[in-house]
Amino acid sequence: MRILSIETSCDETAIAILDCHGDEQSANFEIRAHSLLSQIDIHREFGGVFPAVAKREHAKNLVPLLRDTLEEAELLHADTQLLEETARVRIGELLARESDMAEVFIEFISEVERPDIDAITVTYGPGLEPALWVGVNFAQALAVAWNVPLVPVNHMEGHFLIALTKRIGEHHLVIEEVEVPILGLLISGGHTEIDLMEPWLTYRTLGQTRDDAVGEAFDKVARMMGLPYPGGPEISRLAARDREDASTNPYKLPRPMIDTPDYDFSFSGLKTAVLYTIKDDPELAQHETAEGATADTRKKEQLARAFEDAAADVLVSKTLKALEETQAQVLAIGGGVSANMHIQERFRQALTEKLPYVDLRVPPEGLTGDNAIMIGIAGFYRAQAENFAPTGSLIANGNLRLA
Repeated sequence: MRILSIETSCDETAIAILDCHGDEQSANFEIRAHSLLSQIDIHREFGGVFPAVAKREHAKNLVPLLRDTLEEAELLHADTQLLEETARVRIGELLARESDMAEVFIEFISEVERPDIDAITVTYGPGLEPALWVGVNFAQALAVAWNVPLVPVNHMEGHFLIALTKRIGEHHLVIEEVEVPILGLLISGGHTEIDLMEPWLTYRTLGQTRDDAVGEAFDKVARMMGLPYPGGPEISRLAARDREDASTNPYKLPRPMIDTPDYDFSFSGLKTAVLYTIKDDPELAQHETAEGATADTRKKEQLARAFEDAAADVLVSKTLKALEETQAQVLAIGGGVSANMHIQERFRQALTEKLPYVDLRVPPEGLTGDNAIMIGIAGFYRAQAENFAPTGSLIANGNLRLA
């Protein structure tokens, strides 16, 4: 099955084309093309993602990105196409919110041959609704123009499933030797949750954050410390420097809810503890100078390490307890924060010492963040289950849940 997938849940515009074969026991995904445009540089001045700007950029970029993706996949062929009036009217209705994109879209569709694809998959939630709507309506318009089935995909399922893959070549991913139940820890800027998959593609949420997501906490702490956006990688960079020194860390931060009997998380108290630490020592909040130095770089490194260690301790403790209770033998860690190398290493160490039978899966390098490949993989499985959406009926849901 050949899938064209679209992702616009936040500040990345992404389109991919995958050739997919197999089932949950063994699957192979050939990446024929993958295009992604990040808006990080645009949103940096806001210190976070500004929804209206994200929406505008998606609308501006989707048609050019589609052209590039089809060309990379060798599926772009010029050919004058006459759109039926009913299709033209329907497309106009679907793209009414993005009137500028509608004209460019119809012009493009009228100049290219229908590509050889079997289904279109698109993220319909969770995420920023203005951004989601652009991708949803774009996908629905394509489904009308090319008369192909449309598959809605839960963004978090994409993160869950791509964590199960292994890279066997530059353009090939596989899922193999995986059996339910599978425990998933999904950690990103908007989510921190533990989900159990059993049976295949059926989820039960065991625990979730009661306030800030862990990625959100990383970004907010970085902002308090005068670090640039996105803050998570900056915190990790400073923390890694301090671990190289291996000295005693003077900062003692709390581990909220680490001993509660449930699987829920809370990071607001940890964030507040960092805030009070900075209030006691304002030098910790000074921005870097033009030379790249800070008023007291050493202190910043120590505080960053203390924060990252505290967050990792809570994530590892809660997840290992869930593994023991569910007896799952596969742990999939997905979402943008799964790229954090310290958190990955903490899990490897803890599993080796306490649960050596558990198979740890994390996304291949470069695929931890939002991307269209994960949406294509999830869409493939949903297409196999015939989870299609009638064109025009799909509604973006910013608060969509996995379970």
